[in-house]
Amino acid sequence: MKGRKRHLLVDTEGLVLKVVVSAADVPDYEGGELLIEALRVFGPELPRLVKVWADGAYARLVEWAQRLMGWDVAVVKRPEGSKGFVVVPRRWAVERTFAWLGRYRRLSKDYEFRVESSEAFIYLAMTRNMARRLAV
Repeated sequence: MKGRKRHLLVDTEGLVLKVVVSAADVPDYEGGELLIEALRVFGPELPRLVKVWADGAYARLVEWAQRLMGWDVAVVKRPEGSKGFVVVPRRWAVERTFAWLGRYRRLSKDYEFRVESSEAFIYLAMTRNMARRLAV
């Protein structure tokens, strides 16, 4: 596998609830499908998950996710006519999580051979991040 793409479900604080790593050539909406399918298995562990904000790339999944998981899915889009970098409401939580993960040397590049290893190191990095927060 040449490159990898991380599909994350995070809470409002930016903490990872579920991650799915796929090949880089997988479109975002297909990665979102993989994430939702993985969550179907773990659905009972997230019973309070009701509202989900999604990036515009996942707009194709709104009705499917609502029907399958019972979520209220809202697509957060960039303002019309905006150019360059724009802070998009709710999207910053995921971007902040990606920045946190990028601080870990092992996650800064695609070093892992197996997708499962990549996912495990993301969970490990977030566990360390949460433990550091509790220690303060």
